[in-house]
Amino acid sequence: MKIVKVLSLGLCLFTLSVSAQIKEKKLDRLIENTLETFDVPGISVGIIKDNKVVYAKGHGVRSLANNKEMNQNTLVGVASNSKGFTSFALGILVDEGKLDWDDKVRKHIPEFQMPNAWVTKEFTIRDLLTHRSGLSLGAGDLMFFPEGGDFTIDDVLANVSKLEPESSFRSSFRYNNNMFIIAGEVIHRVSGLNWDEFIETRILQPVGMKNSKASYNRVTDRSNIIDAHTRTEGEVIQIPHDWSELANPAGGIMSNVTDMLTWAKFLMNDAVTENGERLLSEKNMHELWQLQTPLPVSKDNDYNTHFYGYSLGWFVSDVKGYKQVTHTGGLLGTVTQFTLIPELDLGIVVLTNQMIGGAFSSITNTVKDSYLGYKDRDWVEKNGKRNTKWIAKNDSIKKAVYQQTKIYKDQSALLDAQQVTGTYEDAWFGKVNITKDGKALKITSARNPQLTGELLPYSETTYVAKWKNRSFDADVFVLFTLDEKGKAQSATMKYIAPITDFSFDFGDLHLKRVSK
Repeated sequence: MKIVKVLSLGLCLFTLSVSAQIKEKKLDRLIENTLETFDVPGISVGIIKDNKVVYAKGHGVRSLANNKEMNQNTLVGVASNSKGFTSFALGILVDEGKLDWDDKVRKHIPEFQMPNAWVTKEFTIRDLLTHRSGLSLGAGDLMFFPEGGDFTIDDVLANVSKLEPESSFRSSFRYNNNMFIIAGEVIHRVSGLNWDEFIETRILQPVGMKNSKASYNRVTDRSNIIDAHTRTEGEVIQIPHDWSELANPAGGIMSNVTDMLTWAKFLMNDAVTENGERLLSEKNMHELWQLQTPLPVSKDNDYNTHFYGYSLGWFVSDVKGYKQVTHTGGLLGTVTQFTLIPELDLGIVVLTNQMIGGAFSSITNTVKDSYLGYKDRDWVEKNGKRNTKWIAKNDSIKKAVYQQTKIYKDQSALLDAQQVTGTYEDAWFGKVNITKDGKALKITSARNPQLTGELLPYSETTYVAKWKNRSFDADVFVLFTLDEKGKAQSATMKYIAPITDFSFDFGDLHLKRVSK
């Protein structure tokens, strides 16, 4: 269902300068079209060019619950765009001689341990920031995602050693948030400050990011802040904020377009503030954006790109002959994008309150195209069609699965409740309970009560876990392994649809029955 298009726009405090390549009215229309095409309640966009802010506006509403206008000062969780701040903080400590990029992690966290003894010994600070640990995509994210679990930093440090590697160490890119959580703990142990204290006092405040906070819980004035939104059961709805404080070094910062443009200007000014204070040496500022973990580039791509990969908290690539530094971020109900092309002195910020990546990429690419000399490629139409097909594909998969559960409910081969009820345990995630609730089977995580749902029969040995919180969009198959007497001894999980966020890391669980 389409959300109601909001005609009123956030007050514009800046006007486009003559150096801009895309006209203000055209950009306004682009963003309004994006709101409607992707069912996004609110988007704020900022552009900085040649050291001047040339666009900073909010469009739509910050929340469907109150219909208040989105503007350039509306706070949004920038999510994984926080990773660049964590890397910058470590760079400050390198400058101060308190650590080195290639220090072994165990030098600063003696109890740090990976699944392999040699990897444990060799793992460096640099490895924490470059997604080359050998662990799978999103491995261990269920320790902080969704919010509501009781895991601590000590749990993270103890549990990463229990995760199964997917590839050999440093051989390939696998995005991992827990390594950044550990990087935040390095900052804590080396500096004596908590990660959020360090980020605010050593970066946000000196840079001039006046309204930004290191975490959601540190925001005291919530008079101008978004609500998160997501598409659930075919309708875009407002949902509660969801981010665990444990994971702040990986994605906790709250900011707005105004402050993120200040951050962009500061970075492109080689880490020198408006007051002329250098916060990071030229050497380490250069180091932050050096390619560390390469990623493949297709022969035919949109920007004549020849290299692409991850540096220290940033994605780096070339676009039409210029170096691009960028990152995206995603929480439940919000996604963001931050893009710099330093040689053009160009920065683009897009913050949204709905989790559709096609929205921010359509805006960023259109703005980028205007400065790179590409003719209008209508990214909204292209990405909109792709998004419609993607949603339809996932909806059809889910529909077929739930039709199967209705059919199978009355089959004689259905497992009896006593064959599957009991307590199961995973080495790092802890206990999962399967109980009988009237006629229904219920599944509940012992360490995160948000992960509670109903088990629906799908086949002879497989059920579907339908989570009570429908905004997760993360239902999974639960595949039981039976003993010779027909009693379940273990279980694994598998997404029923590819749209599921990778941080719902159910695929890495190996549940073994520990009691009836």
